[in-house]
Amino acid sequence: MVSVTAHADYSHHPGSEAFVNTMVEKHNFDREWVMAILKQAEPKQSILDAMSRPAESVMTWGRYRNIFIQDSRVAQGVEFWNEHKEELARAEKEYGVPASMIVGIIGVETRFGRNKGSYRVVDALATLGFDFPRRGTFFLGQLEEYMLMVREQGLEPFSLKGSYAGAMGFGQFIPSSYRAYAVDFDGNGQIDIVNSSVDAIGSVANYFKRHGWRYGEPVVSGAVIKKGVDESLFNAGLKPEKTLAELSKAGIDADHAFAPSLKATAMKLDGESGDEYWIGLQNFYVITRYNHSAMYAMAAYQLSQLIAAQMHEASSS
Repeated sequence: MVSVTAHADYSHHPGSEAFVNTMVEKHNFDREWVMAILKQAEPKQSILDAMSRPAESVMTWGRYRNIFIQDSRVAQGVEFWNEHKEELARAEKEYGVPASMIVGIIGVETRFGRNKGSYRVVDALATLGFDFPRRGTFFLGQLEEYMLMVREQGLEPFSLKGSYAGAMGFGQFIPSSYRAYAVDFDGNGQIDIVNSSVDAIGSVANYFKRHGWRYGEPVVSGAVIKKGVDESLFNAGLKPEKTLAELSKAGIDADHAFAPSLKATAMKLDGESGDEYWIGLQNFYVITRYNHSAMYAMAAYQLSQLIAAQMHEASSS
């Protein structure tokens, strides 16, 4: 079990001097301002506990899916889509990312803004940066990005709340993603994915576009498995490395007719009723750039499709 270290506050942590020097020398921050932020940041043992047991690493696909695929979340997705129909259509046209996929991501991340996180972002990033050695370098980098972000946006550094990993807003962007991909989609001159659902819609779409989403291409397919297939072909990696033709030759076929030249990855997930076999394509890989988990990508995509089906049914009736 990882525990917060015994120190008066993060301004006295053994790693704080190097961090403060980076902010001052690399980014021209006021030393006293950075020290004051570290002094007020509160260590949170509950953050370290949560970080040590992420759902993707301890759950079966069957259990994980049931968290996110529920009638209530689908209904909330329909409500969100109807409320933001114009903005979602504009995002789809501008960025080439389906409205359904944008809605699916926001639904999985925060139940459409209902659960954006209760930890102060400063506390989360300082706790993980200074007291979570396995990924401390990454989270100190995010604390650096966060301080840059609040300076650029003119925000009060302790005003923003998010997840235990320091992710913010409707779409749960970490600070580096906020700075790189968040957009002012409502045109009010301020990028605000925490309070503006419209900015969040445009920002999720921009993230997907920048990570290589291909409009109109398939995302995932069920797989038909021939007897005696090599098990090592499954879950070899999230990135599509083999063509569908190569997988077919090895005994793994998509249950839809796609171009044989498309790159794909084969997956086996432990579902509620036994093993499930899937084939993920380029757009599935793009979803995993948001969260590096096949189960996450599958949940987001399946939620998006269920919401889209409800929207289609309502418009047809």
